[in-house]
Amino acid sequence: MISKMNKGKLYVVATPIGNLEDITMRAVETLKKVPFILAEDTRESRKLLDRYDIPSTLVSYRDQNHSMMMAKILEKLNMGLDLALISDCGTPLISDPGYRLVAELRAQEYEVIPIPGPSAIVAALSVSGLPTDKFCFLGFLPKTSSKKTKLLEKYLSLGSTLVVYESPNRLFDLLELVETISPDVTCFLARDISKLREKHYFGSISGVRDQLLEDNLKDSPHGEWVCIFNSAE
Repeated sequence: MISKMNKGKLYVVATPIGNLEDITMRAVETLKKVPFILAEDTRESRKLLDRYDIPSTLVSYRDQNHSMMMAKILEKLNMGLDLALISDCGTPLISDPGYRLVAELRAQEYEVIPIPGPSAIVAALSVSGLPTDKFCFLGFLPKTSSKKTKLLEKYLSLGSTLVVYESPNRLFDLLELVETISPDVTCFLARDISKLREKHYFGSISGVRDQLLEDNLKDSPHGEWVCIFNSAE
């Protein structure tokens, strides 16, 4: 039996959500010292490694290949090798792959260490102008209208700030649905945080919709969106 002291550790490393300079020194050093980095998209992650001269080997890890990769991951850890987990951008597991891996390693008493850093949720909340003392994050909403409506009705009624991710193609549908459920809601939208096309929208649903139409985002939708709503008085 391998002792806990001889097992390798898994570092869950947050990476930039846009600008490659938005990374901590500790994250760079951690990625440099581990022999293998588990990455959601190795082609995307290669850009980051090249930027910071990180020599570690990239290994493809996604929810879809978890079962196949788990034995190989355990083999490396049992050899005493430390590994790092990153996603395409931001903090792993937050609407990104990694939950099953961390859960199984915790259950088997491997050490899992967070290397904190960028998160689109926190970045958007910090500049939203909406209450941040309590909030709910639902990730990407269900695609079916009935499930989406039930979730929004439940969480918009709590009086706390609600945060969701949405694709550009469904953004206007989301705003219409939220307005139907809670007409007086105030919303904040953040597009492409930390990227060249970053832009923020704030106000009532109708006001924000007008701003989006002015920017031609209905006919030509694009971007990665964090949507924040609050209906508290």
